[in-house]
Amino acid sequence: MSAEILFVSGIDTGIGKTVATGLYARERMQRGERVVTQKMVQTGCRGLSEDILLHRRLQGLDLLPEDQDGTTCPYVFDYPCSPHLAAARQGQRIDPAVIDRATAILAERYDCVLIEGAGGLAVPYDGDHTLLDFVAERDYPLILVTSGRLGSLNHTLLSLMACRQYGIRVARVIYNTHPPADPVIDADSQHYLQNHLAAHWPETEFTLLAAQEM
Repeated sequence: MSAEILFVSGIDTGIGKTVATGLYARERMQRGERVVTQKMVQTGCRGLSEDILLHRRLQGLDLLPEDQDGTTCPYVFDYPCSPHLAAARQGQRIDPAVIDRATAILAERYDCVLIEGAGGLAVPYDGDHTLLDFVAERDYPLILVTSGRLGSLNHTLLSLMACRQYGIRVARVIYNTHPPADPVIDADSQHYLQNHLAAHWPETEFTLLAAQEM
């Protein structure tokens, strides 16, 4: 595989990682790169992955052939819960080799593959493994999405600690400013995280995701 592969996760569910994935894909497309997004596993819908649909809308693209045949999202489950439970409810078990084969196909066709996870980093995809295991075992650089809502500093720092423990390189932290948070907390959180990354993760980029970009 010659493509660059990045994994996108968030500090929690509903933090904006789907929008961040789509917009980052669009940003790289505007540089002239061939970029595709992949969803590791989708829960809470049927048929085509709703997150892939949002990625394509944000990229300004129609559905790709790889979307239509399920390559960009090999697992879709209808119950809105953790992947391990959603799969079990439908009598299935998520096989990471299936996801890897899909990624390999995409990596042969595109310059960059952005794999969006499900929920936060410690979410289990089966009875023994979490997304942390999945990312660490493949040595994927991570994009971590956070925000200024109350509690985000705690969740962000815990996520970074887990990445350090698992030896995961954090390529970028995307700070989602939508919906607007308490302005005092928001300003302090941005300042705190920028200083923390500069001191402890100097190779990690910090970028803002503004509402007007969506």
